[in-house]
Amino acid sequence: MFRLYDLPLIVLLMGIGAAAMLVPAFHGIAVGDLRAAHVFGLSAVLFLFLTAIIAVAVANHRSRSLVRSHLAALAAAYTLLPLMLAVPFQQGVQSTTYMNAWVEMVSSITTTGATLFAPERLSSSLHLWRALVGWMGGFLAWVAAFALMAPMNLGGFEVISSGTVGVGARPGRRVGALGLGDPRERLLRFTLQLLPVYVGLTALLWLGLVALGEDALVAVCHAMSTMATSGISPVGGMEGAQAGLAGEALIFVFFSFAITRVTFSGAFTPRGARNLAGDPEARIGLGLVILVPSFLFLRHWIGAYEVDTIGELPSALNVLWGATFSVLSFLSTAGFVSSEWDVASAWSGLRTPGLVLLGLALIGGGVATTAGGVKLLRVFALYKHSEREMERLIYPSSVGGAKHGGRSIRKQGAYVAWIFFMLFALSLAGVSMALSVAGAAFDESIVMAVAALSTTGPAGHVVLEHPVSYAALNDPGKVVLGLAMALGRLETLAILALFNPQFWRK
Repeated sequence: MFRLYDLPLIVLLMGIGAAAMLVPAFHGIAVGDLRAAHVFGLSAVLFLFLTAIIAVAVANHRSRSLVRSHLAALAAAYTLLPLMLAVPFQQGVQSTTYMNAWVEMVSSITTTGATLFAPERLSSSLHLWRALVGWMGGFLAWVAAFALMAPMNLGGFEVISSGTVGVGARPGRRVGALGLGDPRERLLRFTLQLLPVYVGLTALLWLGLVALGEDALVAVCHAMSTMATSGISPVGGMEGAQAGLAGEALIFVFFSFAITRVTFSGAFTPRGARNLAGDPEARIGLGLVILVPSFLFLRHWIGAYEVDTIGELPSALNVLWGATFSVLSFLSTAGFVSSEWDVASAWSGLRTPGLVLLGLALIGGGVATTAGGVKLLRVFALYKHSEREMERLIYPSSVGGAKHGGRSIRKQGAYVAWIFFMLFALSLAGVSMALSVAGAAFDESIVMAVAALSTTGPAGHVVLEHPVSYAALNDPGKVVLGLAMALGRLETLAILALFNPQFWRK
């Protein structure tokens, strides 16, 4: 009897995805949506049977490189696995193409949340399926970061590591508290350690939203979307939620888990959660959450003064809250917009610049979290390098302090971070050009490219004066969009690592 974790990772993910189809099937039975129950139930049986056949066929297969196999499986999970997940979705919608269903599932599992469908077009079971796929994709990002990316010095860990990017430390050495070891054992260990945390936080947020008056389905979808930073909502976002500002405040607290891994991984780091106050990602995130809303508020304050509405203090407070919530939401790449976001325009007569939110999504959240984007740790490395260069302009013979870790971040960390920035910029240019060739307008192609690569799909609805329609893309454009979302989730360095000659050696 072979053990489950001896199977290829992609086969295990297929089995998990097939079993997850039973959730919307049972939900369909509970709410009386027999068609959804029938479609998801049959799909679960079909794909569980198919997965079992494949598992038996590859039971005795042993990959020459488990690390390479698992990294390739991650790429397949974000591109090929949605081909299976899209089958019940397309059958449930009926009036859509399989291409649209595939893009929707890629958007969900990569936690992008760039939907092609209006909320009223989908049934409650389909909304639950979208949120569930996004939630599972967020947990996959958590586990993969600690179990696969960290030992290989990828996903942002290359900034704080002295090993070779895409290869990791030499055999027999350890990478912090994570270690090397067997990739299968790491996956199992971190899955068992992180799953209770992930499920517990999601359940806590769900119960809190329900207690504040939110509908149960909307609450569970928003809870899963917040933890996974997918921005998936069955009611179109915070404006359609019933929990009001209290619900937004509760969601705001849980966004912190996407800013720094220290908030949930104290047991896996050398110093634990006690160093949250000294964590560079937490400090940069807090600084942005304070400074950006303050500048936006000041801009609207001046506008309100000019139109003589400055005395409306309640509106001013609503403007400040709307800006603060939206800033942290886009920094975590969730993409939820506060219901008070548009109050600023009515108060001051000025349109709130959506490009600010797009820039925050581009920066992204913390390393080893569900957030996408460039990541705050890479921004910190470039900042420390710039600070040191400014010091050398004044004192050319000075010696930098901060011990070995600080010097490593300023030198190798900043160098690798700059390479990633350049790769990200080239990817952004390539994706936007491909979308333009596929027929998208220039401004829309830029917004869609940033939204896809930063895994912040809802950005397309708030950045420009008119909402960007992902559904309006033709099939080649949708393929480009889907691959861009997978690239944004996996990151360019991980893709390049698959082509590293040293990575392919026995």
